[in-house]
Amino acid sequence: LPISVVAGMLALGTRESARINTVLVVVKILTLSLFVLVALPAFDASHLTPFMPYGFGKHLGPDGVERGVMAAAAIIFFAFYGFDAISTAAEEAHNPGRDLVIGILGSLAICTLVYVLVAAAAIGARPFTDFAQSPEPLALILRQMGREGVARVVAIAAIIALPTVLLGFLYGQSRIFLAMARDGFLPKSLARLGARGTPTRVTTLTAVIVAVLAGILPISEIAALANAGTLIAFAAVGICLITLRRRAPEADRPFRVPGGILVGCGAVAGCLYLFVSLPTKTLIACLIWNVLGALIYAVRRSPRTG
Repeated sequence: LPISVVAGMLALGTRESARINTVLVVVKILTLSLFVLVALPAFDASHLTPFMPYGFGKHLGPDGVERGVMAAAAIIFFAFYGFDAISTAAEEAHNPGRDLVIGILGSLAICTLVYVLVAAAAIGARPFTDFAQSPEPLALILRQMGREGVARVVAIAAIIALPTVLLGFLYGQSRIFLAMARDGFLPKSLARLGARGTPTRVTTLTAVIVAVLAGILPISEIAALANAGTLIAFAAVGICLITLRRRAPEADRPFRVPGGILVGCGAVAGCLYLFVSLPTKTLIACLIWNVLGALIYAVRRSPRTG
């Protein structure tokens, strides 16, 4: 149901869905601010000792679970890569050279700050072992603190604000499918726009695929697989940045990156390190689907015979 509602919002129009999304984001920010204000006064620095109880690099524990700071970072990366979805809006932005830079960097800075504050307030209020396995950790922390009313508000707001995440992901993926359809990697009929100028067909297809995957796979598996693909894509962007700076140094660049070679190398190295920190079974699954994708691409690119 949430996926169909969000898909309907996107089909209605980019401007209309953006307005609704703005309201939901404000609700989310206010709720997280409320949590920080209530939990931060109970901060106990002893909860941060040891600071890295499972070490830095990924390693396999005696219970068969891979842990460590980088193993966690490779999964929590799922919470950050929605920012790249903003870049898919370039076609629909009034001044993409200015607006997208402000949108991506501004939202990244604000969300990182909010993320760190919420994490610090949560771990400072309760030991991480108390809520690590909970599907609603913030509400659980508040209940353990005896703040039932605030916990209820946070839980309700989390449900209300959930479409903001779905909207960003569906928007970005549908525009990627739209570009693939225009290039011939998907049926070109999917690239047709609806009466309101939105890609209704490809948005519907994206919603159906997402709904099916969400129904048959656990969220942990989806997050890890999605991270693997996104890290590969980000590393490819870094490689393209380096390559184009050398092959086409005089090309028009509305999004010129200062220190492009250094930034590109750092992006590739960082993405690869996060990639190898993912669960081993995820890396195997990623290898299989990329081999299949390469074969499909080779078949599509090969000259037609007969």
